[in-house]
Amino acid sequence: MTGRQGVILYGPPAAGKDTVTTALSELSPQYAQFARLKVGTGKATGYRMRTAEQLRGLEAAGGVVYANSRYGNTYVIDAPGLDAAFAAGVPTVHLGQVDGVRALIDGYPAGWSVVLLWCSREVTAERSAARGDNDTMARLAAWDATVEDLNTNAGVVWDLTVDTTTASPREAAQLIDRLLARRAGAAEA
Repeated sequence: MTGRQGVILYGPPAAGKDTVTTALSELSPQYAQFARLKVGTGKATGYRMRTAEQLRGLEAAGGVVYANSRYGNTYVIDAPGLDAAFAAGVPTVHLGQVDGVRALIDGYPAGWSVVLLWCSREVTAERSAARGDNDTMARLAAWDATVEDLNTNAGVVWDLTVDTTTASPREAAQLIDRLLARRAGAAEA
């Protein structure tokens, strides 16, 4: 493991990945959400938009750590982007697939802390509607896929599990921050 620390937030849609990441950055400016590359349409905020041709070039150069397709788009975690994120602080990577967690841990050496954020399907529906998503049904299908993913891909070790229906975003962020502090202290010992 390198001295670099990063956070992986895994969970279904509306489990609180964005909200917890915001709370982390309020605790310390060292935490920042990793902006994945996105090829497709729709929301561009929080992504580094690219074309399919640019993605093919990155793939040919060996720069893709993990890519997945959802909601009609392709989302990419890229090595050059991770390099820049680690140079700036502690990247917080959002994932909704166990394969992505494995690919990141295996494909990009760092001290990854893997956090499972969880909420029920009903809470996902409520939160999605409350934030004005126009694709709540697709998000519920992704919630179902997350459960299936967890059931068929056992073996990922969660460093921390947080039920975001009982822990506030600030409480979740504090738990994650303490986890990283403990891991940094253990690495120094």
